[in-house]
Amino acid sequence: MPTDLLGKPVAEEIYRKVVLDLSLLSFVPKLVVVLVGEDPASQTYVRSKEKKCLDLGMHGETLTLPVTVTEDELLAVVRKLNADPTVTGILVQLPLPPAIRKRAVLKEIHPLKDVDGLHAENAGLLFQGEPRLQPCTPAGVMEILRHYGIPTVGKHAVVLGRSDIVGRPMATMLTLADATVTVCHSKTADLACFTRDADILVAAIGKPKFLKADHVKPGATVVDVGIHRTPTGLCGDVDAASVKTVCGALTPVPGGVGPMTIAMLMKNVLMAASLQSKGR
Repeated sequence: MPTDLLGKPVAEEIYRKVVLDLSLLSFVPKLVVVLVGEDPASQTYVRSKEKKCLDLGMHGETLTLPVTVTEDELLAVVRKLNADPTVTGILVQLPLPPAIRKRAVLKEIHPLKDVDGLHAENAGLLFQGEPRLQPCTPAGVMEILRHYGIPTVGKHAVVLGRSDIVGRPMATMLTLADATVTVCHSKTADLACFTRDADILVAAIGKPKFLKADHVKPGATVVDVGIHRTPTGLCGDVDAASVKTVCGALTPVPGGVGPMTIAMLMKNVLMAASLQSKGR
């Protein structure tokens, strides 16, 4: 049986460090999550972020805007939060309504308050090998690999997906960890040719149970970033029952990468506060 790469013990390790470092600050960090509309899944996710802030001793607040909000109105809200010295972290919950340009909104967030790590300045620093505030999900994947002693140096890592949120930063982080990285996507011809050569295989393509045993190299580490609600329950991008017959280690869904996304967000909230404290 493959090793289950559980996220909870890794997340708890991160939380212990956050609480310790929080005690060294002279003020209490505050995260504001901006939620547009009333999507139930987004509401649940946002509440969990706010609750975790409070559990750790930080301030957490959700600002809910109507789905009819315009781009200019949302940008004005972000600017107000940028100017508020009590707000140390800003997160605009994605996805946004089609009429609002995601990049325009992310660009407006002050880079030192960008706890999602998606501002162009933070993305550029990561690409240059000087990471500051990093995208939470791929950063969480790297923590899982570290915690469970999965080697990256000299290994072939294949990332399925090229999104700004996961795929691209994931490839960069693995490259910085001295892996040889291949990025595959919807236009990749003969996908299995690449995936079967991967020592580390990260699936972030948004297709339920897409990855099967015949995509996987025997003994490979498989990281499932996807999460989907189906009539039979939650599943990921990986067909776990199939892949478990060949892989050496697998992140389960739920319970794998999911807990790490919020853990790394809390780490970013603290880091953002620490960076801003130098100017206080």
